[in-house]
Amino acid sequence: MGRNQGILNKGLEIRRPPKKAFLGVFYVLALALFLLLVLHKNPLADQHTEMLKKICGSLLIAMSCIGVSFGYDKLTVLPGELFQNRKLIKKLAINDFKKRYAGSNWGIIWALVQPIVTVILYYIVFGVIFEGGRTEELAEAQAAMQVPQVLFLTAGLVPWFFFMEGLTNGTTSLLEYNYLVKKVLFKISILPVIKVIAAMFIHVFFILLLFVVAVINGHGPSIYWIQIIYYMGCEFILILSLSFLTCSVAVFLRDIIHFIGIFMQVLQWATPILWNIEMLPDKYRWIVKLIPVTYIVEGYRNSIYGETWFFEHFYSSTYFWICVVILFCIGTLVFKRTKPHFADVL
Repeated sequence: MGRNQGILNKGLEIRRPPKKAFLGVFYVLALALFLLLVLHKNPLADQHTEMLKKICGSLLIAMSCIGVSFGYDKLTVLPGELFQNRKLIKKLAINDFKKRYAGSNWGIIWALVQPIVTVILYYIVFGVIFEGGRTEELAEAQAAMQVPQVLFLTAGLVPWFFFMEGLTNGTTSLLEYNYLVKKVLFKISILPVIKVIAAMFIHVFFILLLFVVAVINGHGPSIYWIQIIYYMGCEFILILSLSFLTCSVAVFLRDIIHFIGIFMQVLQWATPILWNIEMLPDKYRWIVKLIPVTYIVEGYRNSIYGETWFFEHFYSSTYFWICVVILFCIGTLVFKRTKPHFADVL
């Protein structure tokens, strides 16, 4: 009996990378990022602002190194579980995607119809009805952009649909699969991942649709399109980080589901999805750039028609990844702390 229990415990043991090797790689990457931050120069930017950005960035890098050093054991538990169950995650994500549209005559088509109709409606409102009543500032911004309105809206809405569906479904993942949460040996940490991956299946289709819209509107295939893979990865990790936090809270406080709905409505208009960020005065533009979703939306547009590499936006990329690391650490720690109580509440 004791031998069998030992074998079972060994099988359930979470595989994590060697601590010294992991920390060594992390410190090297942190040092490289620090050197890039210090040595990067933008002659067109205000020098005092640049110095403030470098100081803040350096402090955040130092805090990240300290946090990872002292919290390695806690921070690597969840990633270890996800890696160990990667095959199960893939299988369950496909099943979740199929189950969502099972029983309907049109099946997966319903997942595509609503976003496409939404894009068409926004184009009619902003590109046709309001076309004649544009302000002078908006007209100048659109002229400088030299991008058809339908392409501008599609490039902004495609990543937004992924964010909205992924976070909404990720928040309710534990509630939907409550029967699995109660199973002792089931790794419930994979449930939010399943929902985000299922949402990504639809997102891949809309990326292909975005490519078609770009070609039709005169922005043919470009080497910059390959960046979509990078920005899709950025968005996936951002959604997953938030989902670990929100799904943990949703178990104890169901009201957060309604809060997420309101939050999405506010965020959609606070982020330059339906409007051009160049319309904002410079003194207010930095506030919008603090929203991580802005980095992703602008990244999709830069990839499709902006012809700009992500590393050219050095400070924006650095800020985004620092935010994601912080959110992931918070989300995983909250999930780990509340995990023992999930089965009792559900």
